[in-house]
Amino acid sequence: MNDISSDRDSIGAIALPDTLWDRLARSEFRAKFHLNEKDRLYLETRGLPVIAEHASDFIAARLAPAKPPRDGRQTPWRGHPVFVAQHATGTCCRSCLAQWHGFPKGTALDDRQQSYVVKVICRWLEREDADVPVQTQASLPL
Repeated sequence: MNDISSDRDSIGAIALPDTLWDRLARSEFRAKFHLNEKDRLYLETRGLPVIAEHASDFIAARLAPAKPPRDGRQTPWRGHPVFVAQHATGTCCRSCLAQWHGFPKGTALDDRQQSYVVKVICRWLEREDADVPVQTQASLPL
């Protein structure tokens, strides 16, 4: 697997590989994940900055440790837009993180790696939200 940890953007943060979205789209398992109406409403009413804070907290607690408790089962399948995004992007457990993003198991994620994971999740949420037809977005109650 391509180790992206050496691929940095101009400010030193880890950049998202151009091929990531194509690779994820080719995975039948990853491509089946989409936000349901409840998750879309939650994202729309809270806003992406708040959801990004939630993602940061979830990643720090559940994914960043070198050996997270219940690794492989620490991310629920639903209940929050971040959880759905984690499964869709291969950022749900340390095995998937190693396979899809090149971060080895057994080593704690540093701040840049955690920021990268949050960036992947938020970018997926933006892409997922952009896939909603305009009339559907407008019809969601506030």
